[in-house]
Amino acid sequence: ALDQGVKLIDTAPSYFNSEKTLGKILREYQGEKPLISTKIGMPEPWNPQSVDDIISSVKQSCDLLGVNAIDVLFIHEPERMGQMKWWDDETVYDGPVMKALAILKEEGIIKYTGVAGTCTHELAKIMDTGKFDVVLTAFNYSLLWREAEYEIFPTAQKHNMGVICGSPLQQGALAVRRDEIIKTGAPWISKPRKEQFLELYKLLDETGIDIIEMAMRFVISNPAVDCVLTGARSKKEFIGNWDAIEKGVLPKDILDRLDTIRDMVPFRPTNEQF
Repeated sequence: ALDQGVKLIDTAPSYFNSEKTLGKILREYQGEKPLISTKIGMPEPWNPQSVDDIISSVKQSCDLLGVNAIDVLFIHEPERMGQMKWWDDETVYDGPVMKALAILKEEGIIKYTGVAGTCTHELAKIMDTGKFDVVLTAFNYSLLWREAEYEIFPTAQKHNMGVICGSPLQQGALAVRRDEIIKTGAPWISKPRKEQFLELYKLLDETGIDIIEMAMRFVISNPAVDCVLTGARSKKEFIGNWDAIEKGVLPKDILDRLDTIRDMVPFRPTNEQF
């Protein structure tokens, strides 16, 4: 990835041994180093209401990554109120984490701050405080799932925030075609969503573009998006994703067709399986 020219690598303390492994690579790599983004949160037990714990978590990330400063530090899923108590006041989104971020920025341990989450309506409200530089929005901007368009992107533009999109392949739903399963099985998928998948597959056949290339190029075709994260289990998968993005934005006629397909299911059906 580094040899190809990747400009940013995203990690987190909660991603198993990702920070430690990445740190080993960065120490050994002799070429140009990428930007590094990570998130707040050390192994349990730790207290998200403790300024000291938050600062210790970030310093531990720096040690593992072998860097003096984190380029972008995200609050991890700040919109999921029941998951981690970041906020004292959930109407103005204030709490010890904001004090910790200010200290870390003042000391030069972090360069930019961000929020990383999945629930678009709630995340947009936190973004709208104007307190953050970057948003990482995951699982909600891809060929068929586009909730980020409604509030995330406009709010980011309003506050001049950078936008990173995660999961362009929707955690595998857009990584391979599953024509027969969609036609004859998958009882957990609603009828409208199945019809939408089949329309997408029809477009793929008409254009001769495979599903991964279509998915990757779709995300970068939106000028609101600054960066796309691409997970890969192998060198082959990474190169495939990279080559797709290198082909650039999709033509307008294909984007228009994709909009029509999106309009078949503009919001997730109730209780749609993650």
